[in-house]
Amino acid sequence: MKTILIATLLFCLGAAQPLFSQVSFPSFLEGTWKVDNKEEYEQWDRINEHELKGLSYALKNGQKIVSENLKLTKIKDKIIYTALVIGQNNGKEVNFELNYQDSTYSFVNEAHDFPNYIRYTRVATNRLHIAVEGKSGKVRSFYATKIVPTTTVANPNYDQELAKKLGADDYGMKSYIFVLLKTGENKTTDKQFINECFKGHMENINLLVKNGQLIVAGPFGKNDNNFRGLFILNNMDSIDAAKHILENDPAIKNGLLEASFYPWYGSAALAEYLSQVDKIWKKQH
Repeated sequence: MKTILIATLLFCLGAAQPLFSQVSFPSFLEGTWKVDNKEEYEQWDRINEHELKGLSYALKNGQKIVSENLKLTKIKDKIIYTALVIGQNNGKEVNFELNYQDSTYSFVNEAHDFPNYIRYTRVATNRLHIAVEGKSGKVRSFYATKIVPTTTVANPNYDQELAKKLGADDYGMKSYIFVLLKTGENKTTDKQFINECFKGHMENINLLVKNGQLIVAGPFGKNDNNFRGLFILNNMDSIDAAKHILENDPAIKNGLLEASFYPWYGSAALAEYLSQVDKIWKKQH
């Protein structure tokens, strides 16, 4: 990850200090924060008493453009800040560990390129001072204010329980992993081997659907780019997690298919169509 983008909510400047034994979870971050004089925001939702899940995004022409997926997790005596920047760091998460806490929460990753320090200072109930700092001395510093999100049109159909169940944010959206399948490097003509691999490929698809990890799958028609099909994977914490669940797919493992992985942001209701799938097919693949 070359840069934790400017919308990430961070701390004030200062040297890292040892973490006190009684770690206080930064639950005050829950809510939506707007960067001063910019249409840039960070939204944190409470998952449980030990975890917050966040998004950094900008609004352009009324459209929400997500730049980062974020997590804050308390694990025993540690608090970990995790950032996944869209389109950077090969889709990998970067972790920062809390190492100092008073009025400032300071997360550190000395091995990362930039930033190395993410700092949040609560200067008022609904006000944060924000900074991103590198060991080179590079710093970004600004303020953010907690807001009550508003929409131009209220949604009379909003179902809070359903939105929570599906993991939807305030816009009815969530993050997925999009997988693009292309023709692989294995050019074998052994029909029995190919058939066995793709039989296992379909069995793996059915298993992932059963586990709630795969919500969209299907082949492309003939094309000049050797695109064969796509997956949309659900409830994936990272691209590494997505790669792990596909590494034993026989068609991918044996090089008949090549998989590319991308963070994707779409409707949280996407999985709801699956309840209708078994009502509309006459023949199985």
